[in-house]
Amino acid sequence: MPHLLLLLQLLLLLRRTVVLLRLLCPIKMLIGGMNSPRGSLGPLSESKNAKSFESLFRISRKTFNYICSLVKDDLEARQSNILDLNGKTLTAHDQVAVALRRLSSGESLASTGNALGINQSTVSQITWRFVEAMEAKALRHLQWPASEVEIGQIKNKFKKIRGLPNCCGAIDATHILMTVPTVNHSHEVWLDREKKFSMVLQAVVDPEMRFRDVIVGYPGSLSDAVILQSSGFFKLCEEGKRLNGKKKELMEGTELGEYIVGDAGFPLLPWLITPFQHAAPGHQVDFNKRHSASRSVAKIALARLKEMWRIIHGVMWLPDKNKLPRIVFVCCLLHNILIDMEDKELNGVPSSRDHDPDYRQQFCESVSEPGSEIREKLSLYLSGKLPP
Repeated sequence: MPHLLLLLQLLLLLRRTVVLLRLLCPIKMLIGGMNSPRGSLGPLSESKNAKSFESLFRISRKTFNYICSLVKDDLEARQSNILDLNGKTLTAHDQVAVALRRLSSGESLASTGNALGINQSTVSQITWRFVEAMEAKALRHLQWPASEVEIGQIKNKFKKIRGLPNCCGAIDATHILMTVPTVNHSHEVWLDREKKFSMVLQAVVDPEMRFRDVIVGYPGSLSDAVILQSSGFFKLCEEGKRLNGKKKELMEGTELGEYIVGDAGFPLLPWLITPFQHAAPGHQVDFNKRHSASRSVAKIALARLKEMWRIIHGVMWLPDKNKLPRIVFVCCLLHNILIDMEDKELNGVPSSRDHDPDYRQQFCESVSEPGSEIREKLSLYLSGKLPP
C-alpha cells in the first residue's frame, strides 16, 4: 500500500511537470536563444507567428529589432557569460527580450525568470544592463523640439484639437506606487496626500502623446507645483531659454508668447496656462473646455505609459529608489520609440485618461498677474470678443 501511494504521488508530480513544461515551451520557443544550439534568436526572428510574439513582448518585431540595434553594442561590450538554466549563453537579442518582458509584463523577477528559464538574479542583472544601455543610446527619442519647423508642427497640431494658438505642450504628473519598510520613519516623505507611498513622474507631452520633457524621482508628498518649480524645465522657461520662439499676434499691440497648458494643480504663469478655477459663464467656460481637450493628450500619454509598461502600473515591492527613476525614464523612452516607429501595437492600448485612480485633483493658488492677463486675453480672442 505505501508503494502504491508513493507511485500515485510520483505520477501526480510528473503530470504537473508536463503541464508546466507545456506552458513554458511557447515562451522559450519564441525567445529562441535560450534553447537554441546556436544561442541566438533564430526561432524568434524567423517565426511566422507574429501574434504570439507581439502578445509576449507587446511590441512589433520591427520595433524589437530596432531596439536591439540601439543597445546591441553596449550589451555585447559588457558580456560576462550571462547564462540560462541550461547553461547556454544569452545573446544581446535574448537579453533585450528578457528586459522587455520584465518591463512590459509587470511580473515579479521570480515569475519572469520561471517563465523564461533563467534565474531571477539574472533577470535583474539583464534588466539593469538594458536600462543603462537605453540611457546611453536612445536619448534622441526624448528631447525638446530642436527647430522652428518642428515646434511649428506641434503648434499646428495643438490648434487643430480645440483652437489654442501657439501652444507647445501639455504638462501633467502621475504617481508610481510602491511599498516601503514601515519601520523606517525616513520613508514618510514618500507618503502622498492619498496616504499611499509613491514617486512622481512629471511630463510635458506633444499632441502625438510623445514625451518631450520628463522629471522623475521626487517623493509623492510634494505637490505638482513644487516639483515643477524644482525642475530644469521650469528654470529654462523662467530664464527665457525655452518657450522663447515666435509670438502670435492676438490684436494690434497684444502678442501671445509660446506656452504649455496644465491643470489646476500647477501655477498660472505667462508660459504655463491653467484653467479658470471659478469660470464665469461665457468665454471663460468655453476656454476651459478648449483647455481641457488640449491638455488631455498628457493624461492619455501617462495612462498609456502605465498600461504598456506595467512594471510601473501597480504597486512596486520595495524598489531601489535610486534605480526606479531610471527605470521609469527608460519606459518613457520606449513609449516614444513606439510612437516614432508607428508601432501598430499602440492601437490596442486603451485611451484612458485615468492614470492616477483614486487621486483627487490638486489645486495651486499661485497666480501671476502677467499669466492671468494673458489667459483672459486668450479666452476673449478664442471667443471672438477681443477688441480689434
